[in-house]
Amino acid sequence: MTLPRLDLHADPIELTAALVDIPSVSQDEALIADAVEVALREQTIGFEVVRHGNAVLARTDLGLPSRVMLAGHLDTVPIADNVPSRRTVDPDQGELLHGCGTVDMKSGDAVFLHLAATIEELAHDLTLVFYDCEEIAAVHNGLGRIERELPEWLRADVAVLGEPSGGFIEAGCQGTLRVRLSTSGTRAHSARSWLGDNAIHKFAPLLQRLSDYHARSVDIDGCVYREGLSAVRIAGGVAGNVVPDAAEMDVNFRFAPDRSVDQAIAHVREVVDGLGLGFEVTDSSAGALPGLGAPAAAALIRAAGGQFRAKYGWTDVSRFSALGIPAVNYGPGDPNLAHKRDEHVPTSQITDVTRVLRGYLST
Repeated sequence: MTLPRLDLHADPIELTAALVDIPSVSQDEALIADAVEVALREQTIGFEVVRHGNAVLARTDLGLPSRVMLAGHLDTVPIADNVPSRRTVDPDQGELLHGCGTVDMKSGDAVFLHLAATIEELAHDLTLVFYDCEEIAAVHNGLGRIERELPEWLRADVAVLGEPSGGFIEAGCQGTLRVRLSTSGTRAHSARSWLGDNAIHKFAPLLQRLSDYHARSVDIDGCVYREGLSAVRIAGGVAGNVVPDAAEMDVNFRFAPDRSVDQAIAHVREVVDGLGLGFEVTDSSAGALPGLGAPAAAALIRAAGGQFRAKYGWTDVSRFSALGIPAVNYGPGDPNLAHKRDEHVPTSQITDVTRVLRGYLST
């Protein structure tokens, strides 16, 4: 296949469309990585460029007093008849760019690439990280691979992850914990149910506790994180005429970043205490503190006119936070539209995010 040419000096709206038109489903990012690598090598000045698998990294070394990292993933979820890109006009939002990845997160990638090629005088040294396999299991995540194999590339005073945030700066992120709870009973014929012990019924007290649960809200650096504890799956049953002798329920806890994973586990144990349930942690990821007091992060907030809010959900900012780097999510697009068949972004948001970051990164 002919290598697509990306014009980094073009309007980032056009660059977004060009990126969307290169299919890049997770684990099939070679073509888009090739195009990004060539464009950075040919169209930027003063950047060291490195290819690492299907990740592309670039950085300046100007000796400036601070370093900003711009990071974005190149992969998308599977295409749903929404490539190539197309445009429509909405009476309320103006021009919309449709296509897989317009929101998550090729518009953010386009902004970063355009700025790297067009800012003449940087106020901060700049590191760009475009990585693969974010949309699938964490074991494949290209950012994790870079952290293990090229850790010196993940050093910065602040990191901006171009995840969709509706043009707001979304600071930090929630942690997430999944726990599998289990019950056991005695199997019996449902016509003689009194001879059995229904394992599913034993979840009734837990469901009541979850229904009555009052989520905690925590203000950190002016960002209010609201927690949530929810049953997300229940399984059990043998047949339509059998009292079940086993059942299990998955519970998801989204917790504020002032809790560690261990503290989150301890809290869920407190909620289910005394119910006699089996307890197994199946997945966990720490949250990320906003760190907005750091000078480089505070300067970004000022450049955005003081518009910021907490991030609901987990993103790779958690990886940066674990490295001691304040990190925010900032990119065009409504995150609620990510992965949808009709994924689309108002082109005005691409323009606005470009303007804000240009002001922040330029002298």
